Amino acid sequence: MEFLTIFLSSLLGLVSPLGVLVDRTAENAIRSQFAKVGQLQVRVDNSPSYQLVQGKVKRVRIAGRSLQFKRQDVRLALFELETDAIELDLSSLKHRRPKLKQPLQGGVRLILTQQDVNKLLQSSQFITKLQQLKINSVSYPNTKTSPGYNFINPQVNFLANNRLLFQVELQEGHGKPLLIKLETGLSIVSGRHINLVNPVVAVNGEKVPTQFVNVVLNNFNKQLDLGNLEGDGLQVRILKLEMKPTALEIAAFLRIKPSSKYLETLIL
Repeated sequence: MEFLTIFLSSLLGLVSPLGVLVDRTAENAIRSQFAKVGQLQVRVDNSPSYQLVQGKVKRVRIAGRSLQFKRQDVRLALFELETDAIELDLSSLKHRRPKLKQPLQGGVRLILTQQDVNKLLQSSQFITKLQQLKINSVSYPNTKTSPGYNFINPQVNFLANNRLLFQVELQEGHGKPLLIKLETGLSIVSGRHINLVNPVVAVNGEKVPTQFVNVVLNNFNKQLDLGNLEGDGLQVRILKLEMKPTALEIAAFLRIKPSSKYLETLIL
């Protein structure tokens, strides 16, 4: 969720009355969150202007291309964000820990290229998350998984018809790696469930029985339920998920409650 934290801190910093706010200042605040920026435009609607000293902004619009994060190996080919009104509790700014007086909501659109997604998949952060998966909870005779396994060289290929091919090598100890391939479609249910559609799994070229795949993927689909975030004060609804051979496009609605835990660590 570092991606969300970066943009929250940027957005909330824009409406801080501690400095003079103009579009250029806002752009610099956003730009400072990235290691590299191809293009970036920021528009802050703050009419009437006296609202700024009250911790209010009518709307913020951000459009950027080729944005490279500082602390994560992630690049966004395109990023667009448009918020509704933002209103801060002024007393919270004295302690440089912003608190919202009303939910912050807006729409976001992202495009990630296949090349950039693969770079992310092979990053140390993602590999660490893979290592935490408890795939040994279901026994399949040809995988021989155990707590001592390692994932090697994960990568994805975007296919037509909203399908993808994901593959990774699974190695236990110093044994010979197993090549695991998953081809699946993606669909969105009620804006919050990302479901794997007609998945096909093969281990070293041998197709895995459907009943085993269903057991594993039923648990995986639960992890992809964005409703899990709502207990932390974050509502996400996916409006569009479109995969092409070269890029993945996502459009979503975000709503962050004033009580959200994602606001607790922000410091302006």
